[in-house]
Amino acid sequence: MYEIEVFTLGETMVLFQPEQFLPMEYVHQFPKSIGGAESNVAIGLTRLGHSVGWFSKLGNDPFGRYILKNIRGEGVDVSSCLLTDDAQTGLIFKERLTPEDVNVYYYRKYSAASLMEETDLNEQYIAQAKILHITGITPALSESCYRTVMKAIEIAKKNGMMIVFDPNLRLKLWSAECAKNVFNEIASYADVILPGLDEGQFMTGMVEVEDVADVLMGDSDKTIIIKLGSKGAYYQTKDEKAYIEGFPVKRVVDPVGAGDGFAAGIISGILRQEPLRLVVKRANAIGAMVVGVDGDVEGLPTLSTVERFMEPTGAVRDVKR
Repeated sequence: MYEIEVFTLGETMVLFQPEQFLPMEYVHQFPKSIGGAESNVAIGLTRLGHSVGWFSKLGNDPFGRYILKNIRGEGVDVSSCLLTDDAQTGLIFKERLTPEDVNVYYYRKYSAASLMEETDLNEQYIAQAKILHITGITPALSESCYRTVMKAIEIAKKNGMMIVFDPNLRLKLWSAECAKNVFNEIASYADVILPGLDEGQFMTGMVEVEDVADVLMGDSDKTIIIKLGSKGAYYQTKDEKAYIEGFPVKRVVDPVGAGDGFAAGIISGILRQEPLRLVVKRANAIGAMVVGVDGDVEGLPTLSTVERFMEPTGAVRDVKR
């Protein structure tokens, strides 16, 4: 059996992204690639030197096979993935009006991934991992996907795995009330929570960064890391907290995927048992690198590449208790 450090699950779709900055109705050519939050994280982690298993259900069609070949080619183990004849692989189209103004159109309703069931999970395979990575996208796809995520959490808890939760709010997929309830349910089981500030505000009703972190942490021993965009990130544990400044970006080319690169950086640093301020600093660097490159995964760096990028010392600002 393939040995893995991290297990993640979710939908990856075929991504059609035009090269021109135009309204989509005027675009005539769409180069093909792939896009999916969890597979982005999986690929990011393999490039950083880790072994990752990714699970999904894909259509038994050319697009599904294309996705499997691409993710397998990046070094991610896809042996637990399933192909189905009952539904088709989902699609994404990106509309780029400017580098900062990107619209994403999903064609994923009733997709193959929405048919994931808790019985599809292989507990023996998942249990060998140290970390379970989940996002708030997968439980939004269908009731059976929600049950699948909760089953993965149950397996992780049973086997002493760390759970890393990235909310990844997608209100096009479900109601705000349902999203908030499920996010907070998952957060109650998670060991590490990685919201953007807007997602943290959505989950907690708080406004200020540190208030959001306080509510998410509660009386637990969780690690809260809040993404602050170009300003960097804020982290808080029971023992320490600090703002870690971001890295300057000369030109934003494609902002999509930066949060997934950030998550990969965090998980990699945890696996390496590094000090948290270094972990967050590297995650900030990866996010900055990703936004400077076209595509969801094309800008995800190797460890040596991101270390070179970080050579100019970034600032760390401590927060006094």
